Amino acid sequence: MDFSFTDEQSMLRDTIASYLSDNYTFDQRRAVVTKEPGWNPAVWKAFAEELGILGAPFSEDLGGLGGGPVDNMIVMEEFGKALVVEPYLGTVVIGGGFLKHSGHPQAAELIGKIVAGEAIFAFAYAEPQGRYNLADLTTTAKKDGAGYVLNGHKAVVVGAPFATHLIVTARTGGGQRDAQGISAFIVEKSAPGVTTRDYPTVDGNRASDVTLENVKVGPEALIGPEGHGLPLIEKVVDEAIAATCAEACGVLRKLHEGTLEYTRQRKQFGAPISSFQVLQHRMVDMFIGLEQSISMTYMATIKLADDAQRTKAASAAKVQIGKACKFVGQSAIQLHGGMGMTDEMAIGHYFKRATLIESAFGGIDHHLARYEFLSLGQAA
Repeated sequence: MDFSFTDEQSMLRDTIASYLSDNYTFDQRRAVVTKEPGWNPAVWKAFAEELGILGAPFSEDLGGLGGGPVDNMIVMEEFGKALVVEPYLGTVVIGGGFLKHSGHPQAAELIGKIVAGEAIFAFAYAEPQGRYNLADLTTTAKKDGAGYVLNGHKAVVVGAPFATHLIVTARTGGGQRDAQGISAFIVEKSAPGVTTRDYPTVDGNRASDVTLENVKVGPEALIGPEGHGLPLIEKVVDEAIAATCAEACGVLRKLHEGTLEYTRQRKQFGAPISSFQVLQHRMVDMFIGLEQSISMTYMATIKLADDAQRTKAASAAKVQIGKACKFVGQSAIQLHGGMGMTDEMAIGHYFKRATLIESAFGGIDHHLARYEFLSLGQAA
């Protein structure tokens, strides 16, 4: 299979890498995440106006660059290398994914605002009792004339502190864990009844716990068919998993490269510790974990277009990424010693991001079980 990139995709990667190298150094990033608002709106504006990357996966008739999942993969991998905290995943991958796959009547308008950097989305799907089950929902959406009234609580909504819109999953029917009766809604964060408790996460991002109390929305807020929204939600989440795996590849590469550089400089017994065979073996294993992760991410990204294989591929990639994040991250810290966890060294920040990626959208055990369930279903 040919995994080479087109000239346009290579140019996209080079453009992002060049911009981040000049404008998103580790020190610049650390200065932003340690103070309010926790992100840099000027960088987001540059993504929209100077680089145009907020339109990377959208068709040209929607104002985008005419790309797709591979373009998202390229963007997210470069963002992983720089630990970018601006909400590309929630806005472009997830928000844009819901809009372009659902045939929403306002899709063209809202995607235009995403491309222009004016609309920022956050995905409010997780609930305290739900673990990683997308169907385990207590948030409700009751019919109110032509519209709906939403009530419920969403936990750890990444990017919500600076979002303009929330995509909320809620029950319009059925029992708490039923696959049927699930719907998705676009809710303006400024709508009456929406309250948030904002906080920083351990990896430098920002998140919110979101409470919806009698939030009234019109019929246009509904995304996709009422009560049959789970397939759409699963499709978009699989795309988000593939994009998160791509980000992880960027993070893992920096963990490996940073460790190589450090072990060449750190001396013990009069020799660089990189000359010790046992440490060379460890760094080779780290490199293998990185390369396997890249290959699995490529596969998952390519399979997104195949609904029959998409979910298995996403889970398989997430298992590999989870294992690599744990092994490569912990090895990097171990080889740096205690200083690897200091705030002044970049390696600790990459490790923290890798640790949160490991559990994002489901950990290793969850996706192993999901893969096994899907494999048994297909075999039957």
